[in-house]
Amino acid sequence: MRYLAKPFRTKYWKPGDNHIEAIVNSIKRHVENGDTIIVSEKAICTAMGRVINESKVNPKFTSKIIAVFWMRFIWGYFLGVVCRLSWRNIVRLRNYPTPEGAKHKQLTLSYAGLTQTLRHGSEGGIDVSNLPYAYACLPLRDAVAEADKIRDAIREKCGREVAVMIVDSDKTYTFRGFHITPRPNPIRGITSLGLPAYVLARILRWRPRSTPLAVVGRKLTVEEALNIAAVANKVRGYGAGRTAWDVAEQFGVGVTEVTWQMLEKVKHLPIVVVRRIPKV
Repeated sequence: MRYLAKPFRTKYWKPGDNHIEAIVNSIKRHVENGDTIIVSEKAICTAMGRVINESKVNPKFTSKIIAVFWMRFIWGYFLGVVCRLSWRNIVRLRNYPTPEGAKHKQLTLSYAGLTQTLRHGSEGGIDVSNLPYAYACLPLRDAVAEADKIRDAIREKCGREVAVMIVDSDKTYTFRGFHITPRPNPIRGITSLGLPAYVLARILRWRPRSTPLAVVGRKLTVEEALNIAAVANKVRGYGAGRTAWDVAEQFGVGVTEVTWQMLEKVKHLPIVVVRRIPKV
């Protein structure tokens, strides 16, 4: 199966924005029956106000130890190397910031638990990239219910029957039909294993693709869902950068000095319409 993917640019979604209305208005002249609409989970969560200001978090002893020892030394000198991280990111981990890092790890401990907090990023689906100041974005509580709302709105406003997929750029790794991810709550057929999934898959160089969190409106195999997510991720890009460090460097400011106004200047593509094209 081949796919035709078209990304749609919108303004940067901030807390309080009506993301469902933005989706409908963006695609209504282009969508056809049978299309799959892929939407970024982080963009949805930001619009829904699922953001926390980490500057107000009070780090405790455990989070300080994780930030200073685990991140700088275990990730910086061992796990980062065996997981084949770029030298640039290894250097960043060896200089993992404090107290900002301890505040972030305290949030992830409280929300996602210890095993997720031991990851070097995207702990429990918590995302800090492409967000201003010291804000962190929490994942959806019920991605399937949110996908259903989007599909219902498209049916009502556009008169089209489509599938809707909500995707996280955090990766799922595949080897011979076996799919694992460090990300909690993927679609059925993908096994969530936390940190071990990331370490194992990176060492063995398993195939990485973005993680589908919900698919409604059509039955897809896990492989097809992963392929569609990969196509959408390729045309969407990473906004101002893959990581909070990348975003800050693009604007020439500190990690917690990015503003809403800076992010509004970046090209944002939170929606992708994917159409299946049968092979001739």
